[in-house]
Parts: sequence; C-alpha cells; structure tokens
Amino acid sequence: MKKISVIGGGHVGLVSAVCFANSGYDVILCERDIEKTEHIRTARPPFFEPSLEVLLKKTIDVGRLRVSTRIKDAVSNSEVTFVAVETPIKPDGSIDLTSIETSSAETGEALRGEEGYHLVVIRSTVIPGTTENVVRPIIEKRSGKRVGEDFGLAMQPEFLREGSAIEDTLNPNRIVIGEYDKRSGEVLERLCLDFYRGKAPPIIRMNLASAEMVKYASNAFLTMKISFINQVANLCEKMKEVDVVKVADAMGLDERIGRKFLNAGVGFGGPCLGKDLRAFINFSCQLGYTSEIFEAVLNVNERQARHVVDLAARELGGLKAKTIAILGLSFKPNTDDVKDSPSIRIINELLKEGASLVAYDPRAIENARLILGEKVRYASSALECLSDTDCCIVATEWDEFKRLSPQDFSELMRKPLLINGRRIFDPGVYGKSLRYVAVGLGASR
Repeated sequence: MKKISVIGGGHVGLVSAVCFANSGYDVILCERDIEKTEHIRTARPPFFEPSLEVLLKKTIDVGRLRVSTRIKDAVSNSEVTFVAVETPIKPDGSIDLTSIETSSAETGEALRGEEGYHLVVIRSTVIPGTTENVVRPIIEKRSGKRVGEDFGLAMQPEFLREGSAIEDTLNPNRIVIGEYDKRSGEVLERLCLDFYRGKAPPIIRMNLASAEMVKYASNAFLTMKISFINQVANLCEKMKEVDVVKVADAMGLDERIGRKFLNAGVGFGGPCLGKDLRAFINFSCQLGYTSEIFEAVLNVNERQARHVVDLAARELGGLKAKTIAILGLSFKPNTDDVKDSPSIRIINELLKEGASLVAYDPRAIENARLILGEKVRYASSALECLSDTDCCIVATEWDEFKRLSPQDFSELMRKPLLINGRRIFDPGVYGKSLRYVAVGLGASR
C-alpha cells in the first residue's frame, strides 16, 4: 500500500498528503479549486502552517507528491483513498454534505471498471451515520461494486490542531478506526502501522458511526472545558485577589481533570470547534434529544467576547471615540485562520460602541481584511499598533506579543490600559506600571 490518494486540499487533506509523501508514499492530492491547486503545485501552501511549506516543496521536488484536479486520476492511481473535503454547516446548524456527496459519486465512478481491492477512508468530520448511509450507497451505485467485496470503507476521524497539524499527524495520541467490516479495518490498521514504523499510538477499532461520534464528542468536551473555565474566570473577577490561572493550575493537577483547555480568555473559535458543536446540537435535535449542556457551552462562548469589551468599557468610562489596539486576529497562534475568531467578535462589538480600532497580527491581517474591510486600521507591527491608543486588548497569544515590555505599553499608549484577554503577561510585573485588567483576575485590595 504505497500508493495513496487524498481528496481535498484543505488543512487535513494537504497536511496528510505531505506527511504521507514525506514518509516515502507516492501520493496524489486531488483539489478541485484551480487557484488552490496552482498554489500547491508550486509549493506555496494556500494557508500558513508551521513547516508545511518546506515539506511541501521537498515532497514535490522528489516526485512523491503530485497534484490533480481530477478525482478519477487520483483514485485510479492509488490503492487507498482518503476523503478530506470540507463539511461546513448551513444557517440552521445542520451539516452541509455537498462536497462529501460529490466526492463519493466521483470516487464511485473512478472505481467502476477498476480491478483489485480499493479502500476508501472518510477523514472529513461528518455526523454519525453519514459514512454508512450516505457515502456507502453513493459509491456502490456509481461504481456498480459492493462494499466489503470489491472495495473497503472506513472512517478515520482527524484530531489535528491548526498551528501544530504536522506534529499532530506525526505524533498522535491515538488512532481511531471506524470499519465497515473487518477487512477494511485491517487494511487501514496495516497502513497506519507501516506509516508509524512500529511506533504507532494506541489504535482503537470500532464501527463507522462510533468513530464519527468520537470526533464530535471529543470536540464538544473540549469546548465544555473552555466555557467552564471562562465562567469560573468571570466569577473570579468579582472577588478580591482571586486568580483563575492559579485555580486552573491546581485543578489541572487532578488527573481526572487535567490542565489542558483550562485556559480562561476570550473564548474558543476557529473552523472546527464552534462549527462541530453547532452541528452536534442540530444532530441531537434531529434525534429528538435536547442537549442542554452543549447549548449552554455555546451561549457562554458567544458572550465571552462581549465580556472582554465590557471590561474595557468599564475602565475607560465608555468606548465612544476611544482608540483601541487589538493584538491578534487569528483564532489561535501559528495560523492565519480567522474563521469564527474571537478577535473578530470582539472587534465587531467594539465597532458597535463607536470605538476606533487599530489591529495587528503576524500572519492573519490579509484574511481579516477580507472580513472587516477598512473598518479597522491595520498596523505593521505590535509597537505601531500600540502607538497613541487608549487601551490594548490581547486577543491571540502569539509569542511575539509575549516579548512586549511594560515600558512598551506605557511609552507608546496615550492612556496605558492593558486588557490581558489571553493571560500571557504576569500581573505582578505588568500591573505595577500599567492599568492592568485580565480575564479571571480579581482586583487587588
């Protein structure tokens, strides 16, 4: 199984294709978007991801990775096909399966007339039952073949984090395999064992729907931890000298709880967590089940951006005609992705209050400009962003921002007020020379 095809040139698809190719597999990546295809073919990733550009160029140069716009070309020249197309949500919160249905149909047509066993693996995030009830019948109808006899079908949910996607691919903490039948699971497990050279993490095999559920349940749990600690943080602010960071550190030492995702701040965002939670809520409703916890998690998160704005308004006595610096536009560091970014939510709330805004991000300015236009002035550096402003809100925890000193704020800002939305600055240091407010930090006596 050294010939692999990947359908979809987004984060999951491109990173997976590059990692397979870098490990010695012959990979064909299929991407229908002509502009995106040209970027990939010339070793220019259409998004920022650490180390991706270097590995992409390397795998293309040595001939291990080829890019095509035709699914038939990709499927016909491989033994295993990974489907990693996007699954956005509709306005009502339900999942949009258009790309999955189209890819399944073209994969089926590509398999028609092909000899030998071919494994199709769904990597896209899809609601439980999709692989069995949507993908399977489409491929069978278009190919004229029967799953379990002529081709295999599996579901392998991805757990990649933007900003560390390559690291997560090469060093995952588990592999989940959803299998239509035993043969499908065995073929995929052998491929995983070969890829990890005998150093594979625990591999858990189950049926298709269970594997689909693992993805949604995992993301829902992570969002729950974030909203939980944000509610604790907001409560800490109402007490004297109570710091949510200290609270979370102590909580995290309990092995039943763990420290990860207990970082209070401006809320979660990005292309996955919020989208998947909304889809999970919609899926629950379709089953006739009201998911109160998931709905509460989403509501808390949507209010958190407003909470940060209210902190600034309280300290400034109102926001109208005030100039606010926003440090960070991407939803997290080490990515240029601004989809559902808390920074954008904060900016929109500030604009409603009549504030003037200047923003800076090391990677995401151009993507943010596509959403915000010229409603915001964009700075070329963090120091320029601070200049002549009344307040600074830290919305993304880029390492570059952590190097800012208290003097940078006090010397450049008109009225140095720092709202530490990501808790990247020590209050004991920055609070001595600045008006300093942080999410989850109670006022000193």
